[in-house]
Amino acid sequence: MTTPRITVAATLALSGLLLAACGGESSAPQGTSRSTSTPVSDGGREVDEAESRLVATYDGGLMVLDGESLEVLETIELPGFIRVNAAGDGRHVLVSADAAFRVLDTGAWSTRHGDHAHHYVGEPALTDVEFEADHPGHVVRHAGATVLFSDGSGRIELFAAADLAAEDRADGVAPETEVVLADQPHHGVAVQLANDELLVTLGDETTRTGAKVLDAGRAEIARSEECPGVHGEAVAADEAVVVGCEDGVLVYRDGAFTKIASPDPYGRIGNQAGTDASAVVLGDYKSDPDAELERPERVSLIDTATSTLRLVDLGVSYTFRSLGRGPEGEALVLGTDGAIHVIEPVTGRVTSTIPVIEEWTEPQDWQQPRPTLVVDGDTAYVTDPVASEIHAVDLAAGTVTATAALPEIPNELTGVNG
Repeated sequence: MTTPRITVAATLALSGLLLAACGGESSAPQGTSRSTSTPVSDGGREVDEAESRLVATYDGGLMVLDGESLEVLETIELPGFIRVNAAGDGRHVLVSADAAFRVLDTGAWSTRHGDHAHHYVGEPALTDVEFEADHPGHVVRHAGATVLFSDGSGRIELFAAADLAAEDRADGVAPETEVVLADQPHHGVAVQLANDELLVTLGDETTRTGAKVLDAGRAEIARSEECPGVHGEAVAADEAVVVGCEDGVLVYRDGAFTKIASPDPYGRIGNQAGTDASAVVLGDYKSDPDAELERPERVSLIDTATSTLRLVDLGVSYTFRSLGRGPEGEALVLGTDGAIHVIEPVTGRVTSTIPVIEEWTEPQDWQQPRPTLVVDGDTAYVTDPVASEIHAVDLAAGTVTATAALPEIPNELTGVNG
């Protein structure tokens, strides 16, 4: 895979990204089963294996959790409604707040040395690095690139995810970025592919119509406006990109768009989950154009290899934070019955259900907390806002392996693998 082309230098200070040089003063998270650690000069400690981190938002800030013990390592106050996305380097999280994507250092990272890696932990901290954005929107990570979309201006900013790593930067500035502008500002998304092509949605403040693709030189090479209400994205095996429409999906593959229609006149697919392990993308599915809040019970499976769409009736509703993919490509849906429904993506057969939390109801306001599913390898994490808890689930065993009480009501959730 190629790395993203970098053409425009960002001028934002990096003076919060490096961990403070405090020797070996920081201590290992309590309650973990990790082995011995060795202090290093940058304020972190070397440990024997990579340590994952979770970041949950709440009304008033962020909580950084240890991915194994689920202990809250740090609470960071931050006003307003905030959103979080993994930055793509295994260490940092992008925090959408006010008029910028801000960079959070989760305090866990790894560096490669030849055929092996060294693993470190330190103190989580919200850094001074930020990428200015008018209404920061979608963050997409693919092919080593992180792509930020600014809904208010249509500004698309790309950088190599690995360039956020503090140990790789000695010049004191944020990563160099490439800036591309959408045709018009809108609630959109952009995806960089391994061959440096860039897919960008089309629309304006009132209407969204489709997507276009730019080549490595940023000349347009493909366009489709057969996608009313375009929203969301996912990348499947073989670099097939799926974006959702109010009447199906668009699939971009091998230089061309293909429209796959929904079986209903209005069949909206707006949120998707893809994986390199499968040619099938998991999507939501809504079929009532007049509903103020539709609580769908069907999900969609979009096969990018055969250009077909299958609906699966779960018999229980879910929300836009319910979709995930397992380590073998399984489609995962967290239902309002409190269980994770495991679906074989090619046949659409529900192979198992994993009870996790009590039954719940989707709130009317999309910004209000609701249970959220995040998957890291063979572990799924599920939040329970009603109980202010978080659960870790072993997907292979189908059991809850850890539960922790949280000091605040969790809303959004993301994770990094250290």
